[in-house]
This record gives sequence, structure tokens and C-alpha cells, in this order.
Amino acid sequence: MSRIGILPIDIPNGVEVSVNDLNLIVKSQTGEQKFNFSKDLTISIENKQILVKVKTVNKKTKMIWGTTRSLINNIITGISNEYKKKLELIGTGYKAVLQGKSLKLNVGYSHEIDFNIPEGINIKCPNPNTIEISGANKEQVGQVTSELRSFRKPEPYKGTGIKEETEIIHRKEGKKK
Repeated sequence: MSRIGILPIDIPNGVEVSVNDLNLIVKSQTGEQKFNFSKDLTISIENKQILVKVKTVNKKTKMIWGTTRSLINNIITGISNEYKKKLELIGTGYKAVLQGKSLKLNVGYSHEIDFNIPEGINIKCPNPNTIEISGANKEQVGQVTSELRSFRKPEPYKGTGIKEETEIIHRKEGKKK
């Protein structure tokens, strides 16, 4: 028995959910997302709640039951209120500029880095040293954040680089005389 899988998912107001064969479709004013689930599971909608049930209990279905429920919950949460992450650029001359559907980054290299913004992701630059990433898909927001951070990871001696807002950089002591 899965402790997470048996929990029902509440459907908020303004969100429509429909189930066809092996597809779950979630719609709202902000957009639409589809989710394909396993044939070993059944998904039903009762009293403004989504229930994930197992057809036959075996090792495989035990593994995917709770995961499927969590993924559906993330889709419902993302559709109703977007996922958001903030990145900070720390360093002399480090800046980010938004130009149309691309983000230009100056992060200490001899050239600018052009990052094309994927569909479904919104990026804002309130100031040159801050990047705000938002979107309905939790996985996609995390992936874009990781890709941007990989251009210049924070280093432990000076603390320069691209870091998440909540991230703590453990500083190291430099050389001693």
C-alpha cells in the first residue's frame, strides 16, 4: 500500500480535469497540460477529487503508484499557481539582459551567452543581477534554472557565479602566507 498514492488530489476552482484511456488532460485559463499514465493504474474523478488506484498490486505498480500521484499533483499545482525560481548573478560585470525570446548573459567570459527561452517558460530580469524564472511545469522550470546556473557555477573562494536565491555558498579560506 502506498502512503502517498492513496491520498486524493483536490481540484481547485477554475481547473478542468478529464481522463481519456491512458491520458489525463488538465485545463485552466493559463494553459493546458497532458499526462500519460500507466495501463496498470486507474484514475477516476469523484467529488472534485482525483483518485489514483491500482488494478493489480505487484512490485511494478507499487513503484509507480505514488510517483504518478505526485506528478499529477504537481501538474494541478502548476496550472493553478505557477512555479517560480530566482537566480542571482554575483561578480564584477555579471549581468543578464532579456531581448525578445532570448536571454543574454555576461558572466565573465570573453563573449556573451545567448540562451533561447523554451516554450512555456517566462523569464523576467527586474534588475541586471537577478533572473526570475516561472512556468506551469515544475520539471521544466527546474531544468531551465539548472541550465542557466551551469554557465557559471558559484565558486567557494570569492563567491562569484550564478546561484539560486536560497542557496548558501560555503566559503573557503584562501592561501595563507
